[in-house]
Amino acid sequence: MDTMLSLRVFCLVAEFKSFTGAAGRLNLSPAMVSKHVMRLEKRLGSRLLNRTSRSVTLTETGALYFSQTKQMLEGLDELEASIGNVTVAPRGTLKFSAPVWAASSGFVNLLAEYNQRYPEVSLDMDLSGRITNMVDEGFDLALRAMSSDRLDPGLVARPLATIEFRLMASPDYLNHAGRPQTIAGLNGHAMLRYNGTSVSDSILFGSHNERLRVTVRNVLLSSNETLLHLAALRGMGMVFLPEWLVAEDLKAGRLELLFPDTLGVSNTLHAVYPSRKYLSAKVRTFIDFLVLRSPQLF
Repeated sequence: MDTMLSLRVFCLVAEFKSFTGAAGRLNLSPAMVSKHVMRLEKRLGSRLLNRTSRSVTLTETGALYFSQTKQMLEGLDELEASIGNVTVAPRGTLKFSAPVWAASSGFVNLLAEYNQRYPEVSLDMDLSGRITNMVDEGFDLALRAMSSDRLDPGLVARPLATIEFRLMASPDYLNHAGRPQTIAGLNGHAMLRYNGTSVSDSILFGSHNERLRVTVRNVLLSSNETLLHLAALRGMGMVFLPEWLVAEDLKAGRLELLFPDTLGVSNTLHAVYPSRKYLSAKVRTFIDFLVLRSPQLF
């Protein structure tokens, strides 16, 4: 049997989670697909797939073998296409992680537009909020909103857009706790904070003209921006959130900006991916699409 074909068969079975689905894509019989996978398992001396009458799942060894094999095959396809000056159509599963706030109607509109352009690409999106180990976990890329000095130097980072985080609170909270008229007036106020890094009760607020360190009460720490957003609407405290994410709440008066011309935190949204010379068509087109469309959303 052709080893390269066996590798492609295995990857398709892993993506479809089905021998029949892979057989249909490759115009092979399910029995032949099974033979290719068993040949690989015999060669490696390890089971790659768990098979039942209802499901096909990757073993721990199979998951590692799949992520590495998929990258190798995609790189080979891109290399051959570049040599032959042929455009490779994006296809397969694009596995990526993103901040929790990407679960929004605006970002879903971007995904829908990409899906319309490239219908053969399936999107597998992780919104756990954690920093993933991209190589070991088989991620194609990650979207991370942070300063460039905090990014892993072993990864390639392409900037997509600047995201402005503004200080805001609900009218109920401000009516109860008081509306600060100066930055110094923020002392003692309740804060809802992102806990991705070490968090203290001291924050340096202000612009170049007025910078002041104030002491706040951290009443809620979370790595989930959606939870912080909901807590702010409930009147638990002040919070820094992207203005575009809460535009409807600001327009309806459910949230109010505080010192909009003075206070703000800027982060750059990056597309981060392992350093590989030949990017697969699905990764390259997705990044290029986000470079074009992200600034219009954020």
